[in-house]
Amino acid sequence: MATSDYDNFADAYSAENESGLFNAYYERPAMLRLAGDVSGRRILDAGCGSGPLSAALHAKGAVVTGFDVSAAMVDLARQRLGEDADLHVADLSAPLPFADAEFDDVVASLVLHYLEDWSGPLAELRRVLKPGGRLILSVNHPAGYAIEYRKYFALTEYSEDYIMDGQTVWLTFWHRPLHAMADAFAAAGFRIATISEPPPSPDTPAELLPPDLDSGSFMCFLFFVLESA
Repeated sequence: MATSDYDNFADAYSAENESGLFNAYYERPAMLRLAGDVSGRRILDAGCGSGPLSAALHAKGAVVTGFDVSAAMVDLARQRLGEDADLHVADLSAPLPFADAEFDDVVASLVLHYLEDWSGPLAELRRVLKPGGRLILSVNHPAGYAIEYRKYFALTEYSEDYIMDGQTVWLTFWHRPLHAMADAFAAAGFRIATISEPPPSPDTPAELLPPDLDSGSFMCFLFFVLESA
């Protein structure tokens, strides 16, 4: 997705992320649970957007650096985190402006599914991680795509429209099957420590949940904790 796309709806995206079901009560709490105790850890927030996950990690005692491809998103993150926050405009598809083995953890929240090629981005994230460091990430659940579009095995580009803060925006994703994700992680030198399909947060307002929810969970995102060799 082009930088200008994010810049054009940065405010709407940030507002939806702040209080919507999928981000505020599902994806972000799940990422924080997987991260666990981060006090004193140096964490890179890859694709930080307007900074809600960075802020939550900082509140838990982490030392957070963030970057996003969208300058408008980084501006919103700086408003949230303060002028002295360590934030950068950078593209995950290009070499990153960070030293080797600089971070204890990397979080990549709903980022990789925007990219056709994972090999370069994963190599860069592994490069900036300390040996034994963690990459904690979330992506669109591949089974959700299969149910919606009746396709699964092919790497496929698709676009969907969403209403965010009253504005219609189009997001373009790359679907890839689970085995392709696992192969990409292994090729980049990561070991899968955890695969998670969690329920929504217990404090989710009932009116936000689907009316037919009967199992305590729903298929939305897929979460991984990877360990760097």
